[in-house]
Amino acid sequence: MKKIMVFLATVLSIHASNAQNNKPAARLASPTAIEMIQVIGGSFDMGSDSGAVDRRPAHTVKLNNFSIGKYEITQRQWKAVMGTNPSYYENCDECPVTNVSWADVQTYIQKLNDATGKNFRLPTEAEWEFAARGGIRENEMNMKSFAGKKLLQTIAWYEANSKDRVHFVGRKRPNQLDIHDMTGNVEEWCNDWYAKGYFSAKDVTNPKGPETGKSKVVRGGSWNSEESEVTVIRRAAYVPESKSNYLGFRVACDQ
Repeated sequence: MKKIMVFLATVLSIHASNAQNNKPAARLASPTAIEMIQVIGGSFDMGSDSGAVDRRPAHTVKLNNFSIGKYEITQRQWKAVMGTNPSYYENCDECPVTNVSWADVQTYIQKLNDATGKNFRLPTEAEWEFAARGGIRENEMNMKSFAGKKLLQTIAWYEANSKDRVHFVGRKRPNQLDIHDMTGNVEEWCNDWYAKGYFSAKDVTNPKGPETGKSKVVRGGSWNSEESEVTVIRRAAYVPESKSNYLGFRVACDQ
């Protein structure tokens, strides 16, 4: 009997250890920790030669290495730094934070950097699109529509399956770089000013957008978006003061 009890205790201990190891990384980390994905720089065709005028023309962009958040910044991560939760759908710590303006995001990033000693920032529009397309791993598929090869239902929360609300980050399948929710869930602020005629046929390196403007670039589509609005080439423009329950962000940093 004693041997059986020892054996059961050992098995239970192993199961407990495995359960701990199988917890999502975001929940094991400290509240200010952010899981980042390293993106190897390279060249890709940004934009499109068809569709909305602000996506044209397709043009070659070369980027340096950078890192980008594996997930959208969550309510838990926001509260850990800011002490409050502005999100419309509260009490959902692993959902993306929403109702944050571009200026609010800058305040969060500055406080996050002060707390961690790192240099987080918003991604540029070009970095966002390159990462969404899968980086150099997917160069041969640069013109694909969504952030992942799978069926849209399996990679995105959007109008057809979201039940009119935001969802936990990371619950849909990632793209080829293991980045989640770049298609759907919440739209994401980028660092660039928006200009409809900014794209040109010239090759560019590490573009950062116009020097000034009235609106900031937003990418990715949201839980409230139709299928045509969650493509990797879709661009939106919101004034920096904008806030909504379908608008959030993820961070980036230089390598």
